[in-house]
Amino acid sequence: MDIATIIGLVAAFGLIIGSILTGGSLTSFLDVPSMMIVVGGTFGVGLISFPMARVLSAMKVAINVFRYEVPDISEQNTQIIEFADTARKEGILSLEGSLSSIEDDFMKRGVQLLVDGIEPEKIEDLMYDELEGMETRHGTGAQIFETFASSAPALGLVGTLIGLVNMLQNMEDPSAIGPAMAVALLTTFYGALLANVVFTPVAGKLRIRHQEELQAKALVVKGLMGIARGENPRILAQQLEVELPPSQRSDNG
Repeated sequence: MDIATIIGLVAAFGLIIGSILTGGSLTSFLDVPSMMIVVGGTFGVGLISFPMARVLSAMKVAINVFRYEVPDISEQNTQIIEFADTARKEGILSLEGSLSSIEDDFMKRGVQLLVDGIEPEKIEDLMYDELEGMETRHGTGAQIFETFASSAPALGLVGTLIGLVNMLQNMEDPSAIGPAMAVALLTTFYGALLANVVFTPVAGKLRIRHQEELQAKALVVKGLMGIARGENPRILAQQLEVELPPSQRSDNG
């Protein structure tokens, strides 16, 4: 569970709602037609810009932002070094007994390819092809939310213009102008709120999560290639840790 994302959303919406309540009623900021224009219009722009399957997939990925667990690189490296030590002493085929203990599907596929006797260069190509596919999917997901972020304020402005036109067509009652103007401005409020508190942060978080996952999986490939070459486990451990910040290294150096 990504606590930071939840805390951020609760804090942002909590402060905004608190500010509203100090100066008025929360119900005065609720307008269903305005919400429909912004939310429905933004989603419609997404469908125009991207295939429906990609948009729906991006929604699922966004939900996973809340459930995402940062890869434990140190634990992953430890497991790879254990495999390297076993393979060096007993041969690569001995890793077949360890397949059931591997939780990461990407690593499990790589070890299975090693056990199957596939050439290291071919394994490396296959695994990097998978990483490229993942990068495309994740990049599209972030791009979709960036499109949402740029579209929501524009749809908010459209809704405001619609409200102003309707208001100007009904000027007989001056006392109704103020409430009508307030409702017209709500679409701009909704657009700015969704763009800056939801869509832009989610897009940024998706890109960060992608980089974390890409780093972890790239180290898996590097480690498996070291095993395939029969490298000394100690040397391989140093090669895996050299790309990590000092705080994540086993010697904290």
